[in-house]
Amino acid sequence: MLAIIWHSRTGAARALAQAVREGAGEESRLIAAADASPQDLLDAQGYVFACPENLASLSGEMKEMFDRCYYPVLGRIEGRPYATAIAAGSDGEGAQRQIDRIVTGWRLKRVADSLIVNLGAQTPAQIMAEKTVPEPELARCRELGAALAEGISLGIF
Repeated sequence: MLAIIWHSRTGAARALAQAVREGAGEESRLIAAADASPQDLLDAQGYVFACPENLASLSGEMKEMFDRCYYPVLGRIEGRPYATAIAAGSDGEGAQRQIDRIVTGWRLKRVADSLIVNLGAQTPAQIMAEKTVPEPELARCRELGAALAEGISLGIF
């Protein structure tokens, strides 16, 4: 099972996570970061972490999930595949680097390039507004979900 753990403030990261789920199909589970438990991570064979970048960093709710789950699963999920989907206003690399550093401790294996969707939100009004993710970006997320689900199913990862 592929766990798609997500957090969203303005709808963009939620849309990315839902598109990953569409691509992954029945062998996946969409889990809000606030609801994710260590058991959810233990039960999964792979992960997609989807969240916004806030102030050049990982969103607080996603960071809280990592804080809450980190030690209970440490040494118990090593080698499992992961990928990321980041919604950003202009960059996304800060959140990406932070996730990569955190999961290095879990010894997870990145199996897909970073998927960062830059939506160009630069003014306070644009940043706070509900987002609509362009279809080509959602298609990339569906492809990511399908690839991870297939890789897990075939035992490639």
